[in-house]
Amino acid sequence: MLNTRPAARRKLSVSFIVAPNFTLLAFSAFIDTLRLAADDGDRSRPIHCEWALLSHDMRPVKSSCGVEITPTTQLDAPARFDYIVVVGGLLHGLRLPTAQNDYLRAAAAAHVPLVGICTGSFALARLGLMQGRRSCVSWYVYDNFRNEFPDLEVSSDELFIDDTDRLTCAGGTSVVHLAAFLVERHCDKARAAKALRIMIEHAPLPAGTPQPQPLFIREAGDFRVRKAMLLIERHLSDPLPAELIAQHVNVSVRHLERLFQNELGTSPLAFAFELRLNNAYNLLITTRNPIIDIALQCGFLSNSHFSRCFRSAHGKTPSQVREQESARKAAPALVLV
Repeated sequence: MLNTRPAARRKLSVSFIVAPNFTLLAFSAFIDTLRLAADDGDRSRPIHCEWALLSHDMRPVKSSCGVEITPTTQLDAPARFDYIVVVGGLLHGLRLPTAQNDYLRAAAAAHVPLVGICTGSFALARLGLMQGRRSCVSWYVYDNFRNEFPDLEVSSDELFIDDTDRLTCAGGTSVVHLAAFLVERHCDKARAAKALRIMIEHAPLPAGTPQPQPLFIREAGDFRVRKAMLLIERHLSDPLPAELIAQHVNVSVRHLERLFQNELGTSPLAFAFELRLNNAYNLLITTRNPIIDIALQCGFLSNSHFSRCFRSAHGKTPSQVREQESARKAAPALVLV
């Protein structure tokens, strides 16, 4: 009698290389997704997934928040793993030890898929391992990547990018969706969904899901509008013309204006102006930065121009908003007896 049961899948095997001052959330989010998907119950047994933290010297590595983690495994044969994940962190001083750089080059030569999360994409790019591939980074470091690697294609629009044997991710909580994507690919969809549910995530998000939209704005359903909104946010201090924004999302200026009108009831340039003023308002009440510095940071050429625009939008001058906020914070709290 024929055996009609599906063949058992080999467990998903993932190793990690963490940079000095790595981001603890990016590392823990990825590894906890694997942990929750690995067991049939809730005992953290590595039944369907396994993981290892690699090191050349087995010394603890300090994260950017000061918490240290201890490696579990010496640098092992790269082909033993399905993926090798490079966890980045603070961009300033981001450097891997020579032994780990050599290990990643050997892994690439052996065609082992490499994953860069947070600023791990920078580490891979510096080794020449992102040539001919797209990199995903956070909007926060997008300009840094463009300046350092002008010949590489980079995006801060998606949560993560799967480009053959290179996967890169913006970091933060988007890491759980990349990890769930790999669990679903190598294990099954139910395991990925289970892990996300335990972490209070509703469902896996696909790679092309846009990164979170800018603060203080209305939501948009059209992905082209959301991409344009993210681009506008990155250029608050140096506002872009409509032509460049339209080119970024591969539509004409006229079509982009129609999309914005349908989604937000305004034009791209009017939206950008609104966002700059809203950002200025937030900076006024949350920082002590000089008003002229806030004006320049939000793309206004002079203090007087900023003041006129701000008063027209909010009915108060920047100085009045700051004075009222200071008075509010200084007021004694009401005590109920």
